[in-house]
Amino acid sequence: MKILSIQSSVAYGHAGNSSAVFPLQRLGHDVWPVYTVHFSNHTGYGEWRGPAFEPDTVRDVITGIEERGVLPSCDAVLSGYQGGEQVGEVILDAVARVKVANPRAVYCADPVMGDVGRGFFVRPGIPEFMRDKVIPAADIVTPNQFELDYLTGDEVRSVADLLAAADAVRDRGPRTVFVTSVQTDETPADSVQLAVVNDDGAWLVTTPLLPMYVSGAGDATAAIFLAHLLEESAAEALADTADSIYSVMERTDRAGTREIQLVASQHEIAHPARRFEAVQLR
Repeated sequence: MKILSIQSSVAYGHAGNSSAVFPLQRLGHDVWPVYTVHFSNHTGYGEWRGPAFEPDTVRDVITGIEERGVLPSCDAVLSGYQGGEQVGEVILDAVARVKVANPRAVYCADPVMGDVGRGFFVRPGIPEFMRDKVIPAADIVTPNQFELDYLTGDEVRSVADLLAAADAVRDRGPRTVFVTSVQTDETPADSVQLAVVNDDGAWLVTTPLLPMYVSGAGDATAAIFLAHLLEESAAEALADTADSIYSVMERTDRAGTREIQLVASQHEIAHPARRFEAVQLR
């Protein structure tokens, strides 16, 4: 499969495309990365250097790819953090161009906006842009629970709430909703869950909760899920993603580093052991 991934990039560490491209490639997909920024390191360090590219620069790169005549072979577009509405419009235009060239192509949007405990960490206007423009254009969306709450305007407290919220998002356009960092009143203690809902049903996976937070984990999770979903059922993609990302986080925790250990975990990414069962909810 060929994937156009339009995201940020860092020279040191992992975030955006620097977190998404390697897992996609390790899972056998051909990736065309387009950078919206190129920073020295992710912003979690508090200091960074490097340029944020103008929307026209990002558009020019995409146009150059289009001029090679390859968009008909593009199977998916992946996007993550969007620093401003103008770059977001460039991404949506790219999605439209790919879908004209290949109507079977899918758009997977990771609506990066915030997280529990941190709140919103994007500039004002981006959450509304994600809700009103990006979500309706997407075929697959990968919000965390905090972002799902915002997109629906309701708080997820139970599995029933989770399913209702995913359906509410699906009613706006996307056929597949993959939810990360799920913790409801029914989640077992010291655990975290992942869920997927699509036309075929709904499934939930439970993994141990590791006492850590690292930048780039969400970018890798969305990429790994898309990679599997392009070739597997939603339930299989969910189970494989849960196993791979837990293996990455487990190794990162053991290493005691703030950068996720993607390269060191490449075997687990490419060959997930299916330690975690996808339980069907409906």
